Amino acid sequence: MNRKCIFAFLFFAISLTAYAQTKPYKVVFYNLENFFDTVNDPEVLDDEFTPEGPKKWTQDKYDKKLHNMERVFFDIAAVNKDYPVVIGVSEVENRNVLEDIVATPKLAPANYRIVHHDSPEARGVDVAFFYRADVFKLEGEKAIRTVIPSLPNFKTRDILTMWGKIDGEDFLFMVAHWPSRLGGKEASEYKRIAVGKQMRSIADSVKQIRPDVKVVLMGDFNDDPTDPSITQGLGAKLKVKELRKGDYYAPYASMLKAGYGTLAYGDAWNIFDNIVVTENLVNDAKDKLKIQKAPGSRFYGNIFKRHYMVQKEGQYKGYPLRTYVGNNFQGGYSDHFPVYIYIGK
Repeated sequence: MNRKCIFAFLFFAISLTAYAQTKPYKVVFYNLENFFDTVNDPEVLDDEFTPEGPKKWTQDKYDKKLHNMERVFFDIAAVNKDYPVVIGVSEVENRNVLEDIVATPKLAPANYRIVHHDSPEARGVDVAFFYRADVFKLEGEKAIRTVIPSLPNFKTRDILTMWGKIDGEDFLFMVAHWPSRLGGKEASEYKRIAVGKQMRSIADSVKQIRPDVKVVLMGDFNDDPTDPSITQGLGAKLKVKELRKGDYYAPYASMLKAGYGTLAYGDAWNIFDNIVVTENLVNDAKDKLKIQKAPGSRFYGNIFKRHYMVQKEGQYKGYPLRTYVGNNFQGGYSDHFPVYIYIGK
């Protein structure tokens, strides 16, 4: 091999190595829509999702749902040929369901670890994290009870937190499922504003101890990124140019304004599935981890939507293909599409 060929080979090898080192990490959130096991737990209101319940939730239907979740998460991994480093989920009954998901054949190679705590929610559905221990070096975790000051006995899903390092940089991840719009959007809005304020307070308290920590807040917020619970409660800014040191950024606001959505109701699209990040994940130095746009995209946020996840006919044509409509089993995925961001150098 002559010297020119050797040089060309070395340049190619170095380029591949550099690409491998700078491939961005994916961070995902997905509402799994009522992913219960089939066992009747006397401590929670899960009777609906049992073989004897109105939905006739059998092992075969559970296995179908499990395969569907495996397919979605594996296809998200295929986007840039790398398993997500962190996945936040909501509406999952217990750790057994989470363990079944990460043990599926297509996800097992990622060797996901689980962060989960049972919450006081009446039906027993919780939030949780999957994380890749080879990338995210977990240092701690804590489930924090959601507090609505004016409703001291209010019980809902916990705010789940975990913290550690990615490439030597401090990260705090938070996942939550905010109170629903039961009773109407405006009438219930104060609950979601309260949870937004609580999550902001938790994040800010960590930043006082670790000023350089990068915070990623995710979940089904039951509100759009332009709603007061996020712009006032959480205090997130909607445009990069508005960011100042210490601010929080809601990247999905621009997608909502452009007509995108993660769930539909009454022929209108919403983005209730949100990921919010601290300003230092947007404006940090070039050699630090930052949020990135997907190739060819003008958005920092991404919505994962494939043809097999979409209802093809009927009243809900074009909507996410659900597991159930009423008590009628559809064999679908979720009433939400998952969302994800890229973090890289």
